[in-house]
This record gives sequence, structure tokens and C-alpha cells, in this order.
Amino acid sequence: MPPHHAVPALTQPRYPMSWQARALNLALMFTIKPVLEKAPITPATMRLGERLYGLAGSFLRQLPPFVQVERADFNDFGGEWLRAGSGLREDRAMLYLHGGGYFFSSAEAHRPLTWRLSRAARRPVLAINYRQGAAHGIDAARADALAAYQHLLDRGYPPENILIGGDSAGGHLTLVTLQALRDQGLPLPRAGMCFSPWTDLSCEGESYADNRHLDPMFAARAVRDLSRYFASERDPYHPHVSPLHGDFSGLPPLLFTAGSTEVLRDDARRAALRAQEHGVPVVYEEWHGMPHVFQLFAFWLPEARAAYRHISRFIHMVEQAH
Repeated sequence: MPPHHAVPALTQPRYPMSWQARALNLALMFTIKPVLEKAPITPATMRLGERLYGLAGSFLRQLPPFVQVERADFNDFGGEWLRAGSGLREDRAMLYLHGGGYFFSSAEAHRPLTWRLSRAARRPVLAINYRQGAAHGIDAARADALAAYQHLLDRGYPPENILIGGDSAGGHLTLVTLQALRDQGLPLPRAGMCFSPWTDLSCEGESYADNRHLDPMFAARAVRDLSRYFASERDPYHPHVSPLHGDFSGLPPLLFTAGSTEVLRDDARRAALRAQEHGVPVVYEEWHGMPHVFQLFAFWLPEARAAYRHISRFIHMVEQAH
């Protein structure tokens, strides 16, 4: 691992840690993390986790009155368009790929994140429910993300007016989608954004050990077990399995964010370094003490609300660069 000063951290936010963040971390440490430390990764537990998250996350689907939702249907999957308020640029769009370890969550459950992205990016967001779970796997998810991007092109959105982003497994999917678009010779979007991305299914980042006791949400064992499950008999270093080990050359500007105490911190940090080494403009933000995909908790965390201002600034920066 290169020394910390080598990280391409154009911004390393050091806001004083709020009491809300400390309270949330304690709550996660004594509720979610103990379950993840003990639960085995099997198709049965995946289905159970998906059902429980669906029940617990029902309140997340509630939206402010100014947010409009429009259903989107594709051949193999669905999704939704979100528009946060008036005055959006309808000639621009963002494709969003939700997280959830490739086996749970949904576009609907990620509404606290996607409607705020629509407002920060001043454009509609297409969030898709790509195929996931034990019955599908990461290749089906990649095919669905590519189909959704092609849908945006077919609707007449210029590629330079499209953004793509995702969190956790959705950050993984964002990177493999960008690499696949480049390899297929398709026009690339203006920029990509990865929030607490899962990029290396070989699980070689030092933060698996360094942050094993510090991460308030994730157990390192659970992430390793999930990585082995989805890598299965495949080479964990293949770019379709671990985009960290792929070729980043020619990709558009990328924003990576992670919490400093995440076990997945180095998945983001090392991906940012590799992208920079391959000539990609990179912004890497390591937020002090923040939990995994803290942007989802903007209704509670002042740090998460600040993160959307940083996202807006990144988007403005890449748009002004052309």
C-alpha cells in the first residue's frame, strides 16, 4: 500500500464529527454489525436479508412533496425516474446503481440518496433495479446496467450530459459498466461517482485488518464471505469480478468517497490510485469516521448533507472542464 500522502485526495473533509454521527455509529455498532459478524452467506440468508431489509426500509421510500417519481420498465428489470423539484436540466440525466451486496435493497430503498443526487446534479436520475441475488449474479447486473445506459442514449441524451454512479456493490457495478462501455467502443458518460465502492473481491486491502474493529457497520468476515460467494470459481482478479484490477485508462473523471474507518476504505482508495495511475482525473474524499454509504443518512447526518455539496461541486468542475 502506498503511503497515505500518495492518495489522490483533492479533498479530505475534516469536519468536526457531529453528535449525530457518533450516535449513528454507536447504533450501528450494536445492531447491524453483530448480525453481520455471525450470519453465514448462503442463498437462504440472502433471501431472508432481502425480505427483512424490504420491511425495515419501507420508511425510506417516503419522499418530500416536491420529488416526482416515474416508473421505468425494461425487458429484464425495472426502475424509476426521480426528479427533485423544478428547474432541472431535462437534457441531462444520471444513471444510478444502488448498493446492497448484489442481493438486497432496491432503487426505491435508495430514494433518500437518489432524490438528493437529482437536486445536487440538477437533472433527473434513472435508478434501476438490476437483477441480483443468488439466482443471477454480477454478470446479469452488468448487462442490465449497460442496457439502462443504452436506453439513455436511445432517448437522445448526449453522453457528455450523462453521469453514472453507485454505492457499495453499485460502485462496483459503476466501474465494471464504465470499463465495459469503453471496451465495447460506446461513448462514455461525462463522469462517474462511487460511494463506498466494493472494488476488490480478492479482499487484499489493508483496511480489512486495520478497520476490523473500527468500522461501525461492516464485519470484515462478512465482506470476505460475500466476496468469495460471488467470485465463486472465477478468478477474483478478473476485471469483471474485481474492477480494481482492470484497466482504467480512457475512463471519464471519477469521484470516490469512503469513510476513514470502513473496512472497504482501501477498496475506494486503491481504485482511486489505480485510476490516477492510468491518467484518469480523480477526486478522492475520505470522510473522517463516517459509516458505509453515509450519504444515505442525510436526513440525520450533517456530514452527509455536506457531502452532496461536494458532489455538486465535483459535477460543476467536470462540466466546466469541457
